[in-house]
Amino acid sequence: MLTRPRRPDTPLNRARARVKWLGGELVNGAWEAAVELGAIGPRSRRGRAFGAFGEGSVICFPSNTLMNVRYIRIGAHTMIGPGVTLSAGMVPGQQCITDPVVSIGDRCLIGRGSGIVGHLRIEIGDDVWTGHHVYITDQNHGYDDPDLPISEQVQPERPVSIGDGSWLGHGTVVLPGAQIGRHVVVGANSVVTGVLPDHCVAVGAPARPIR
Repeated sequence: MLTRPRRPDTPLNRARARVKWLGGELVNGAWEAAVELGAIGPRSRRGRAFGAFGEGSVICFPSNTLMNVRYIRIGAHTMIGPGVTLSAGMVPGQQCITDPVVSIGDRCLIGRGSGIVGHLRIEIGDDVWTGHHVYITDQNHGYDDPDLPISEQVQPERPVSIGDGSWLGHGTVVLPGAQIGRHVVVGANSVVTGVLPDHCVAVGAPARPIR
């Protein structure tokens, strides 16, 4: 195994190591301060713009896209991890036809890098936890006319619901019309397209109950 040769123990090299250590401490300290100061809570300016933002809840810094948040409601003691997208509608300032478009219950945990993109209705119950990079949407792309670009075709919307106490594993995708029951485990990288009954474990693409 190759090893990196050690620098000679000289005063200059010791000084360089000290400067590098101090620089690292400063960078990490600054990042920790940014994470704390940049978090969004119920009393922050950005938190007050939400349709509801429960006591003890937080959106960790840095967040990703937060769009039309007045149509998004977050319950109490819920943690939204860093890099998460929360979006209602297609464009900033859109007047949505339902309110709320996205609701997240109490004591939920939404994993790092996840996306919740609603256009009609996404309802997430209490005590729902997700792994990292989970994607939940109530709108999909149509493909009725193979001669039209996908972006120009109708984008059908169907409500999505996730019951209390459920867990979505890393990389799960929840598509329009999905109805996930209470206390359901969805395995990593599964794609949920239909109904999953209460108290089941489901895996696959599309996800099917296995127990």
